[in-house]
Formats: sequence, structure tokens, C-alpha cells
Amino acid sequence: MTSPPPAGGAGQSVPRSRTAAVARERERLRALRERRDAQSADSGIDGFTVRRWRKVGVLGAQAVTRAHTMLRQLADLAHEAAHDALTDALRDEPDDRLLPAVRTVLERADPAAVAETLAEVHAGGFLWLSEVGEQRLTALTAGDETLAVPGSEDPSGASALLTAFGMDGTAVFPTRLLPRVFPWIPLSVLDDLIDAGVVGPEHQPWQYRAEETDHAYLKARLVPDQVTAEQATTLEWTARERRNAFLAGGEPLPSAGDVYDLLERVVDGDASVVKELERELPRDLVLRLRRLLDGVAVGNWDRDIWEDRGLWRLIFALWEPKAAVNPSRSPLHALMALRQAYDLLCMNDLARASAQIDKLVTYEAADPACRAEALNFHAYTLLLQEELDAAALVLEGIRDAHERAESNLRMLRRRQAVQRNDRPAASNPYLDLGLPHGAPSWTTRYRDLRREHVRDVDMSAQLNSAMKRIRDAERDEDWSGFFVLPLDLDVFELPDEVPVTLVPPLAPLTRRTASHSPEGLGLVRQRAVADLLPHLLNAPRRPDRNARTHTP
Repeated sequence: MTSPPPAGGAGQSVPRSRTAAVARERERLRALRERRDAQSADSGIDGFTVRRWRKVGVLGAQAVTRAHTMLRQLADLAHEAAHDALTDALRDEPDDRLLPAVRTVLERADPAAVAETLAEVHAGGFLWLSEVGEQRLTALTAGDETLAVPGSEDPSGASALLTAFGMDGTAVFPTRLLPRVFPWIPLSVLDDLIDAGVVGPEHQPWQYRAEETDHAYLKARLVPDQVTAEQATTLEWTARERRNAFLAGGEPLPSAGDVYDLLERVVDGDASVVKELERELPRDLVLRLRRLLDGVAVGNWDRDIWEDRGLWRLIFALWEPKAAVNPSRSPLHALMALRQAYDLLCMNDLARASAQIDKLVTYEAADPACRAEALNFHAYTLLLQEELDAAALVLEGIRDAHERAESNLRMLRRRQAVQRNDRPAASNPYLDLGLPHGAPSWTTRYRDLRREHVRDVDMSAQLNSAMKRIRDAERDEDWSGFFVLPLDLDVFELPDEVPVTLVPPLAPLTRRTASHSPEGLGLVRQRAVADLLPHLLNAPRRPDRNARTHTP
């Protein structure tokens, strides 16, 4: 990667920019000398003390006062020899130990303390910095963020970062410097780099952060799938917690109207939310949902659709087969075929029911429980046709599969022993009312059907017959004369699972810091100032040399 562009912007050369910085510094020092001359009489510091401090690069009574204030702060951080040198200086006996002592203290101090001290050195006009360091500090103090700095002299990467932001070109920040900035960069500035595409998951900035909250926040922004439940709780990341609760099949956290509410309704087979759900899903999942809808017209779906059992309730709510369903196509088709056969039997549509049952019977690879239900249906249709021997033969094959199959076989055997003309009605009266065997709500159903078919004499007679047979059974507490189906209602239940293939991927955590935060950039500038510590001299620049360089 190349170094950041030179100072001064387009069309302006580096020498001209630096010449301007030198001119500004000359003017600052001239004004500083004038203030020293004007204030020295009122400072309470005698000329002898001023001359002593001049030997260590502190020029004027006002500068001495500033030096006292700064050194008192450093003395609290100093140890042993360095402390002695600072203490002597505070007694106005500075010597050649002073600058090495200041440097020793700052090398152990945090960047904020280093930056504060160097800024005070610059503001006081102390001759403690190299000429290059003085120029760079002048530029930083003046808010000039485009001063080019060699990479080897930018240990934290702060200067390069300021240059990138100063040129309004965050995206040009050299990625090779990222390991330098990650440990200290303010979160708001790091978020700016993430938004600009400079920092991505491949850079793993969270690995450089000591704070666990920073670690979790950066992972949530860049690799949300790797965030743990504990980290999500720490971040109060409700979107992730809500998604995980939904995928786990639990009650989602309250948030009416979001995508998980809509998916919850899809799980329940509510087809009315399909259009609304499309508006909440990403494009690839919208296309998947539309493939599901397209399959309804023909009753056929790709494997990846029917393998997601969480979609079955929606499919069953939308799909109305026009003909007998082939159960061999998929487990979904097998369940639809079984439910379709039962519904048709309850509707007394024996022709269509028989066609569907025939397909179920010929599908020998069905799940044992489903096959037992299909054979029980088949025996029932044979019973309705008074083909008792054939029906009994079918039930012989499943008598051990379920207690009700054994009960149905016994019912057939008793019926075989009765003359045909003396036999009662063969149908199950509950099914005649369109209800599962033994449904307690049969009286309400009976009344509703009677009102619906009040003018249909034949239907009214059938309903009255069913009602009488059920009442007789309840009076005698004996239902053994009814052929029972289904054997097990649980076999007909639709899966109560989450439609995992329609759940959107976890979106990265939304940024929680201010964009281009002045406070964040201020901390970057502070770090750039602290990086000038190597330019702190062990001995001050000579005043006469400074005069030749920085004054008219």
C-alpha cells in the first residue's frame, strides 16, 4: 500500500505546505516573546531564575510558571531518579537531568497524559522537541490533518488515520496499518471504517480489544452468527434474541408486526399474511416463498421445499387437491393423501375417497402408522359395501398395530354372524356427521347440519339416524358396534415446526455510535500527538539556533 497523500491537498506541493507551517510557527513564537517580556515583571520570578530555566529550553517567566504546573503533574507519576530531577526543577534548580526524566515518565504514561504534556510543551514554547516534531505538533494543533508522516514514524497509525479523515477519504486508509489502530481506536471511528468497507470480518478487529463489550459489539457488527447468547444479552441485542427464540420454537419476544410475527402465523397455516411477509423478507427468500406458492397449483414442490416441515401448514392451507394425491411423491404428499381420504369419508364422498384410498393402499413404503390408517380406511370402505370377508382379511394384517384395529375386527366378526337384512347401518355415525369418532361436540354439529339441510328429506333422515345411534351408544355406554377411524389422530397432525428456510439470516447489529464523531476524531488526534514522544529531546534545542530557524 502507498503512504497517505502529501499535505496541502490537490495542486499544492509539500514544500509550500511546510513553508506555511514554519511561517505560522515564527509568528507564534514572536508573539510569545512579546508576552514574556510584558509579563515577566509581574510574574514574581526573578531574572536569575529565568536564566536558569533558559538553559533547559524554557524561555521567559510565563513559560517557567507553565513548566512548574506541568512538572507537578508529572511528579505524581515519576519514580526514583526521575522524581529527584523533577523535584529539583520545581525548586527552580533545573539541570540536564530534566528532559531525560520527563521522557522517562512519559514513556510509562498513558497516551492521554503524553499528549497533554506534549501539547503543554508546545503551547509554552519549550525548546524540548526536535524541529520535525515541533512542525508536526504545530500542524496537529492547528487542525491540519493532511501532514504526510512516514509509516515508521507513525507507530499507532493515528497520523495516517487523521490524514484519511482529513481528506474525506476514509476508504483510502492503508489496511496494512489496521493492526496498529485496532487496539486503541475509538469505537465510533472504527465504525466509520466498517461503514466505509475498510474493515471487514477478515480483519477480526475484536481480537485486538481488551474490553469484552467492545469484543462482543464488533463481532455483532461483522460476524453476527458468532455472537454467543451471553454476549447478545450483554449487548441487549433484542433482534438476535427474538430470532433465536423463534428458531428454538419458543415464544418470540414481543414485537408486534415484525417478520417473526408473520412467520409465526405462517407456522399456524395463516395464508393471509403471505403478501405482507414478502415485504419483510430478503429477495432470495421472497423467491423461495413464491416457488412454494407456484407449487400449490400443481401439487408439486422441489425437495428443498417439502423437506422444511415448518412450511407444511401453509402448504396445506393453500393446497386443495383436485384429484387423488400420489403418496409416493414425498412425505408431505403421503400425509395429504391420508388427510384427504379421511376428509372425503367424513363428507360421505365415497367415490373420491375410494380413489384416494386405493393409492394409499398401493403405496407399501409408507410409514407403518400411516399404512395402518390407510388399510383401516380400506376396510371401512369394504364394510360400507358389505364385503365383510375382504374387510376382515385387511384388518387381520394390522390387528397388532393398534388396539382399535383389533376392536374393528371384532365388530366385523359379530356383523358376519348376523343376517344381512338384520344388520344395523354400517357407517360410523360420528363420521356421518363429519366428526372424528367419539367427538363430544356431536350434538352441536347435528343441530347445525339439520338447520343447513332442513329441506333435504334424505339428508335429514341420515342425520336423525346418526343422532339416534350415538344416543343409544351413550345410553348403553357401548360403542362396540361402530367401526372406529382413524386409529390414532396424532398420525394426522401437521408438524408444529419452525419454517427454518424462510427465516432471514441474522442481520449485523445496527451501528450504535455517532458517525464521524468529533469526540472520536479528537481522541485520534490526541493519539497522533502522543506518537510524537520520540521527538522529545534529551537536551533542549539551543535558543540561538531556534531564533535563526523560527524568527524573522
